[in-house]
Order: sequence, then C-alpha cells, then structure tokens
Amino acid sequence: MADPLDAYSRVVSSVAAELLPKVASVRAGQGSGSAVVFTADGFLLTNAHVIGNSRDGTVAFADGSSGDFIVVGRDPLSDLAVIRAQTATPPPATLGDSDELVVGQLVVAVGNPLGLTGSVTAGVVSGLGRSLPARSGSAVRLIEDVIQTDAALNPGNSGGALADSQARVVGINTAVAGVGVGLAVPMNATTRSIIAALIRDGRVRRAFLGLVTSPAPLPDVLRRRTGQAGALRVVEVVPGSPAHRAGLRSGDLVLSAGRNPVGDAQSLQRLMFADAIGQPLPITVYRNGALVDVIAEPVELTGSGV
Repeated sequence: MADPLDAYSRVVSSVAAELLPKVASVRAGQGSGSAVVFTADGFLLTNAHVIGNSRDGTVAFADGSSGDFIVVGRDPLSDLAVIRAQTATPPPATLGDSDELVVGQLVVAVGNPLGLTGSVTAGVVSGLGRSLPARSGSAVRLIEDVIQTDAALNPGNSGGALADSQARVVGINTAVAGVGVGLAVPMNATTRSIIAALIRDGRVRRAFLGLVTSPAPLPDVLRRRTGQAGALRVVEVVPGSPAHRAGLRSGDLVLSAGRNPVGDAQSLQRLMFADAIGQPLPITVYRNGALVDVIAEPVELTGSGV
C-alpha cells in the first residue's frame, strides 16, 4: 500500500510521535505550561515564568500518567527552570544544538497550549540571533540568540519543545511576540551551562561587567589582522561598573575577552558565570584606530541591578 503522507507530513508526524510522550503538561500555583523530559531520572526543563515562585506542582503526560514535581532550580534571567518529577517519566528527549540551525529550516513545536494537551505545530526558523529581555528583581538581561519561528505558539506552549526534523530539542518555547512570531530560548553551550548550574546549585551565579553591546562587522584591515569577521560595539558603559572602572568607552569595538575572540553576544555572555566573579578579565578593544588592552574585574550580578 502506498504511503499516504508526503515527505513534509512524514517528518512532522515522526517528530510528533517521538516527542509527544516526552513533553508534559505542567501546573504550578496559578501558572501552567509545558516541560520537556531531558534525563532518564526524571528531570524536566521548562520556563522560569511557567513555575513562577512555586516550589512544587504537578505534571501530566500524554499516556495519562501524572504526579507531583519539585522545583530544582530557576533562572529568570534566562527564563529557564529545572523541575524533577516524583513519579516515573518517559525516556528523555534528545537535546540538540541551536548553533547548527539555519533560517528557513523546518522546526516543530510540541506543547500544551490553551489546555489542549499534546498539541503539535510546524513552521520554519524565521530568524536567528534575536534578543529577548528578561528580568529578575531590578536586574535586566538580554537572552541572546533567541530563535524566531512562525510555528504557531499560544499560552501553554511555554516550556515546551522546539525540535528539528530529527526530533532533537533545539529550543524551549518561551514567548509569543505577535501573530506568526514565536520565540524560543536556544539550546546551546550557554544554555547547557545554565542547566548544569541549576541541577547542581539550584541557581545561576553570574558575573557582571557593565557593558551594553551590539554585534558589528570589523573593518577590512582588522579582519585581515585578527581573522575575525565581527566584534561587539559598546553601546553603553554602566557608570561605576567594572567595565567603567577598567576604562572601556562607548564606541569601543570589543575584539577579545579572556584572550578569546568575541564575535557575538553569546561569546561574551558565556564568560559571565561564577568562575569570572572577582577574577581579572583581559579585554582587547579597537579604539580610534588602535588596539587598547584593559583589565576588568567582574563582580557578581545581584537583584539590585548591579
């Protein structure tokens, strides 16, 4: 008998079959959403805004099983949280790498929008490298490299999976920015570091430098000299911050930090975790036609906005 499905439908249906059992419906306090099983011993990944300030809640799976969960850790500044089911869970989903995504690539969203358990939508990667502001107290941080998709997302999709054609989870759906515009926290090296910290410590300690930056291409002369295609343009230096004390200025082009090339926001942010707090951080910038080296000493980011 001929296969009634076209190639596109076969891909979407196979991803759905793989992930639907592994994406739970979550209820915590007044909040609800989705969560993805990512370990064999019951850890699930969701959005911090889904669980809010709750310490526990309930999860329900597509096979009808349900149970309680406890909150292991939450990080509002990445909008990620790890919970652990107190009941048996399905086998874990495979985590992918959002750095390998390309615009136009097929993606599938799996979640529980509007109380409709086990919903699947499909679309494409509409954009990469988007930024999404996140807040914890008075501290504000941009979640970088956010994935934009036109796969339909609705309330309740938050915390669910955004997957590639191989059913690898490349993002955690987090927001609806408008009709046909959904956003997902990327699954990349920075995200994996955050997840590990949440499991280990229940929170993420971050270093604070005090720079507001935007990606910028390098002039040809610098591109040939450094082998880099891009850097980070300093848009603002927070007064009194480590960057300010180190002498960094608005307009500087940040070429390297910690002796590592800085080509995008993620390459700088992945340095801003606990190990960097109180440690000298060498930074090289391009200013007025010359290379300038400074030493900054990041401090711990706190809820007071430092």
